[in-house]
Amino acid sequence: MRVHPASPFVRGWVALAAIGFFFGRDVFERALQGRPLTGDEFAGRAPWLLAAGGIMLIIAVLGFILTWYFTKYQVSGGYVRVNTGFIFRQQRQARLDRVQAIDIVQPLLARIFGLAELKFEVADAGESAVRLAYLTMDEARQLRATILARAAGVAVDPSCPDGPAPEAPEYPVLAVPPSRLIGSLLLSEQSVVVVLGGAASVVLSAVTENRSFYFYLIPAALGLAASYWNLFNKGYNFTAAISPDGIRLRYGLLDTQAQTLPPGRIQALKVAQPPLWRALGWYRIQVNVAGYGGIENAAEGSARTTLLPVGRLEDVMAILALVLPDPGTPDPAVVFGAGLHGLDSDGGFITTPRSARLLAPLGWRRNGFAATDTALLIRSGRWWRELMMVPHQRTQSMALHQGPLARRFGVADLVLHTTVGPVSPRLRQAGVEQAQALFDAQSARARVARKRQTTEQWLAQVAPDEPVVEPEQVVWPEPVEGPQPVREHQPPFESESAVEPAETPVPTQKGHHHG
Repeated sequence: MRVHPASPFVRGWVALAAIGFFFGRDVFERALQGRPLTGDEFAGRAPWLLAAGGIMLIIAVLGFILTWYFTKYQVSGGYVRVNTGFIFRQQRQARLDRVQAIDIVQPLLARIFGLAELKFEVADAGESAVRLAYLTMDEARQLRATILARAAGVAVDPSCPDGPAPEAPEYPVLAVPPSRLIGSLLLSEQSVVVVLGGAASVVLSAVTENRSFYFYLIPAALGLAASYWNLFNKGYNFTAAISPDGIRLRYGLLDTQAQTLPPGRIQALKVAQPPLWRALGWYRIQVNVAGYGGIENAAEGSARTTLLPVGRLEDVMAILALVLPDPGTPDPAVVFGAGLHGLDSDGGFITTPRSARLLAPLGWRRNGFAATDTALLIRSGRWWRELMMVPHQRTQSMALHQGPLARRFGVADLVLHTTVGPVSPRLRQAGVEQAQALFDAQSARARVARKRQTTEQWLAQVAPDEPVVEPEQVVWPEPVEGPQPVREHQPPFESESAVEPAETPVPTQKGHHHG
């Protein structure tokens, strides 16, 4: 199948505009200067300019047509494949059971024509593994539904294995109002930096009687305005919904984007609360997803790894319920609440020993960890509060760090390695014995959790004997409205110590000390 015929023109409109500007700038300059559009000098060059512009336009249009003709895609055999190029041919493919996320992106010009681009992220990809630009919006949604159904392991009729699948239903969970988004930007850390810089410029100007310090505020103001606009444009109309095929996020003012994160694809999560947000009870949630970490565009990467730009405590709990439907504890509100704003041993957290309080006079009562049956929780920060959460099966490796000062106070840091992203799980200044015990226990938890996960197809994990049905008869289960009930837990971890190691145990680096 081919993409929409208008796709090359939507992507290459800049080239057409550049050709028009280059060959028509004389007319444009004459119009601005009030001179006649035609003259003896211009009349002599006009035929050559028109001929050269026509040739360049024909070449560009021919290149667009050939690009469209040789761009094809296919979903079959457990893969999605895309062929591109007419001089240098290229084929890209992604395994459906390795799909980490799938996005529908609509730049402003594509929205005008009713087109959309699909991006498929797979594990260990430095960029989007597959990009389809552009399809009609209905085709994009249908293809997304088909890919997610195949990735989930929905069984279909063997006689029509590549038939389309219906779109899974969804239930809205939360929405971020624009007023809250604007307030979060005004109370952000960068606003504090700009205010402090402006105050410093005023003081220096008054002390030195040199007014040139005010000029330093101009680039800062321009940069701040651009940053604010980018964050507002990316976070506008942010909504989250739950569906059987994953968490669905929609956002954007001029360029809109619809993300779908399949269940279990989130490698790590961080809930952060800057100091100025505490009075209003606001939080931000960011995640690590395989494939997102290598995005070159920092603004795009930040938007795609943000699970909640700004929200209240109930919004945070709703998102945590989506990411971790089974919290692994009978009191998730108590444990997660203690992770967000608790101190000392609240919620069962183990904190920095009192003997090492001099290393973190403000944060030693906050720095700590707690482990449930399904995830490891790490909290830190007294002023900049953070709670990081890593599902046990997503722990890739670990390392113990201990410098000379930490060795003097008998503490060590435990680092958990996940995919590249904004979340860097690190337990700071834990007691040496506690850090070593957590190292061993977390290694075993990760091994057991990985052994339970026998397939990447998330539907097969909960319904391994799903009957074969016709493609048009595929019916997704209806999403459950409201907070998800806590599932029945597995037996306590200690009772599983006799489980044999998995075939591919979690790589660890015990005793990896840095002096």
